[in-house]
Amino acid sequence: MFRLLQWLPLLLLLPPPGSPEPPGLAPLSAGAPPQAPDLLYADGLRAYAAGAWAPAVALLREALRSRAALGRARLDCGARCAAEPGAALPASPGPDSGPGAARGAWEPLLLRATLRRAECLTQCGARRLGPGGAARLRVGSALQDAFRRREPYNYLQRAYYQLKKLDLAAAAAHTFFVANPTHLQMREDMAKYRRMSGVRPQSFRDLETPPYWAAYDTGLELLGHQEAALALPWLEEALQESLAQVESCRAGCEGPEEQQKAEEEAEGTGSPGGLYEAIAGHWIGVLRCRQRCVGDTATRPGRSLPVPDFLPSQLRRLYEAHAQVGNLSQAVENVLSVLLFYPEDEAARKALDQYQAQLGEPRPGLGPREDIQRFVLRSLGEKRQLYYAVEHLGASFKDPDPWTPAAFIPEALREKLREDREKTPWDHEPPQPKPLTHWKDVLLLEGVTLTQDARQLNGSERAVLDGLLTPAECGVLLQLAKDAAESGARSGYQGRRSPHTPHERFEGLTVLKAAQLARAGVVGSQGAQLLLEVSERVRSLTQAYFSPDRPLHLSFTHLVCRSAIEGEQAQRMDLSHPVHADNCVLDPDTGECWREPPAYTYRDYSGLLYLNDDFQGGHLFFTEPNALTVTEWTEAKELLQEPEKEEGEGMPSRDPAPEPPSHRLQRVQDKAGKPPRVREEL
Repeated sequence: MFRLLQWLPLLLLLPPPGSPEPPGLAPLSAGAPPQAPDLLYADGLRAYAAGAWAPAVALLREALRSRAALGRARLDCGARCAAEPGAALPASPGPDSGPGAARGAWEPLLLRATLRRAECLTQCGARRLGPGGAARLRVGSALQDAFRRREPYNYLQRAYYQLKKLDLAAAAAHTFFVANPTHLQMREDMAKYRRMSGVRPQSFRDLETPPYWAAYDTGLELLGHQEAALALPWLEEALQESLAQVESCRAGCEGPEEQQKAEEEAEGTGSPGGLYEAIAGHWIGVLRCRQRCVGDTATRPGRSLPVPDFLPSQLRRLYEAHAQVGNLSQAVENVLSVLLFYPEDEAARKALDQYQAQLGEPRPGLGPREDIQRFVLRSLGEKRQLYYAVEHLGASFKDPDPWTPAAFIPEALREKLREDREKTPWDHEPPQPKPLTHWKDVLLLEGVTLTQDARQLNGSERAVLDGLLTPAECGVLLQLAKDAAESGARSGYQGRRSPHTPHERFEGLTVLKAAQLARAGVVGSQGAQLLLEVSERVRSLTQAYFSPDRPLHLSFTHLVCRSAIEGEQAQRMDLSHPVHADNCVLDPDTGECWREPPAYTYRDYSGLLYLNDDFQGGHLFFTEPNALTVTEWTEAKELLQEPEKEEGEGMPSRDPAPEPPSHRLQRVQDKAGKPPRVREEL
């Protein structure tokens, strides 16, 4: 049995920014006005159903291009028209202005500016998108959801396969899978592509993920390696690209789709009222959409929850990195920017005092970043309007930001908002396994399968995976353990006793000890090297599967043999290993688990890698915090056997072709009469 204990959460590495778009997914008919995405998509699916693979590819690609062009046009036209002379909206009437002055002066100015802005947007849209502008390319909510789920890439991968373009097929499949990591059929297809000779590891590239994630992850990785100077350009790029993505999202909030959503929400509630009620209703919908944009930007593809405090956390890393390399002025700018979000943040205030003391004389003009200052002021202005609408118009608004000042929130809503923020994420969303969202770290782990997920193990952050080692590799590690035992070099406990029970022998070998024995010629170097490689292999798989937001590092690796002492097993009442948690001290009486020594408080994940199956016992179980109530019991043999296959279900390796997007599992269900147990390939 091999034991691996790890600490710190994970960093997912995405493809480097600026990766060239693969041929075949490049824009078609460049310069021509885009056609309606919904019509192109519908025609593409009809061509796909008819087996016309080349037209299907062309139409689906053009649908993707058209939707992207629509988003760019809205962003560009919105920015251009906001800067047009005479298009600025007038200031609201002052408190001294009477009702007549307000109605006689302010209202016409507002409506005139609105008409000018509408004229500018219409003309700009016609120039960029052809006659009819954005209204002609209006996309319904159902189609928006399909594009958000990247469904066109599911069809593209099959069509490319039929056209023998395996590199593009793998890229399209990977792009779909990143946003749909629980899609069982695509898991099987990805495994098939990896077994094809014409597909290289570089083929599995994401064609849709915005570039700021690559910069963000690269910056975090470099910071983790104490390379602050190298990390700074990546962190700055990540922040700038994140803000640009927020702007792109905000531009989409003014499109007709948001108006359609508002109309759908208003169905059954009666007429929205007169002119001003309708304007207010649409404007509230636009503001709500804009406020969601930071959360959307902070949510990785395939995830359901955003990275917490996405923008402030980037600023914190920036000021820490600038301080490490001696850029104190930039460090002050970024720490002051953090204080715009959290004015009472103790860590930021302490850092600010330290940097200012090191700088010496006050430097005029040294303040928060202008881009962050604009962002915060604009966001607060929108929140003020939304909370006014909540209090006086009965509108609904769920504030996505924990940094909103309490003064902006109506008194009646503050208590409820505080309770909502104190809830943990799983109060809003049931625990669920977080499967692979990116294949970069596991492309070489062909054959690894998920046999039990967190739901089957009756908990969260749990999984059973099989196929990490080949039988030959298991044999090498077993031989390493045997050779070390024969040399008397393996670490035991008082010769025969285990630290957990007097009825078993517990012996182990660390990576360092194995290397020392190999250098002395006591054990083979192949086994010692493999022990180290397997440790890293398990670490990579663990971080890819559970997907924390910071890097995982190895804490301890132990090649362990447990064996029962003959003649001491009858009438045993103890456990081989008492109920425990690795990173906290469990108090069964109170149900508390104290994160303090002697527990290994720095550990976050523990793993067991079984090397052999010729034994009895070895069962794994979980309990409630009282250490008595068993919540999940798994026989060791169940951990080591592969899932059963239903009759009539062929092994994936026998069919080299990917399955078309369809209800494949339903067909098997109809044939066998009950749901199959599906082998999930990671």
